[in-house]
Amino acid sequence: MTADPRVKVVLINIFGGIIRCDMVANSIIAMAKESCFKMPIVVRLEGAGSVEAKEILSQSGLNIIPVNSLGEAAEKAIQAAAGGL
Repeated sequence: MTADPRVKVVLINIFGGIIRCDMVANSIIAMAKESCFKMPIVVRLEGAGSVEAKEILSQSGLNIIPVNSLGEAAEKAIQAAAGGL
């Protein structure tokens, strides 16, 4: 994804049933740091630990945009792709 100049934003939508959302959030942060992601990452996490996950993502210092719904995720992804975030 990072090599394709047409990719402007990544949208991640996960419903955490078996795994806690805060664990997913930490994994997203680790991936973004390891791969030196420069593009925005819009993340919707719902399920166990989702409140904590949003806080973890917000405080990461990375270009990660936590959202509450899939509709909001789509809106933010479009804005980010257009350079508005």
